[in-house]
Amino acid sequence: MSLQVCETFYSIMGESTLAGVPAWFIRLTGCNLRCAYCDTTYAYEGGQERSIAALVAQAQASPGRIVLVTGGEPLLQGDTLPLLSRLAEAGFDVNLETNGSLPIQQVDPRVRRILDLKCPSSGMDRHNHWPNLEALTPRDEVKFVVSDYQDFFWALEVVKKHDLLARVPALISPVFGSVPAREAASWILQSRLPLRLNLQLHKYIWDPEARGV
Repeated sequence: MSLQVCETFYSIMGESTLAGVPAWFIRLTGCNLRCAYCDTTYAYEGGQERSIAALVAQAQASPGRIVLVTGGEPLLQGDTLPLLSRLAEAGFDVNLETNGSLPIQQVDPRVRRILDLKCPSSGMDRHNHWPNLEALTPRDEVKFVVSDYQDFFWALEVVKKHDLLARVPALISPVFGSVPAREAASWILQSRLPLRLNLQLHKYIWDPEARGV
């Protein structure tokens, strides 16, 4: 069993409730969406074929016990599911970042699923697989990448309609360079809801265009 891999690296988690914690990253190649603000277009194609055994061994040789499998869209590749299970069996805290367009029900329950629900400005909101919201557990997270207040208002409506805050953390992630962190923070405070501001820490620490961080 093998996967097409864009890159692997050890860095700080830039997003999610684990933001700021060191982790081993496995970025898989390929994505079925083309979001207007995408910052990982280099993961659309290319990369190298790697076996699951080699990827698990590489993770085991890293300093940390947290692994993030991301993309692209990891669930496009059939062997992603066994990779996630093998990492969990190896004792890692496994996290999956997925764009929300594909079913997540078959993902190993030991894996934290970070569901990136697409807001209207992405141009990809029609691809949201809404049944995923019913499959979420308290272990999972939902992320809304917002480019403007209209996106934020849309996110509020989704959060309320699906009662997400009673089940999972809801993260508001302002597009770097488009929405100032202070402005996004003010929206959250005005909403009076326990939403979580989800800044892309890696872009504040390193060059926003840097890869492998």
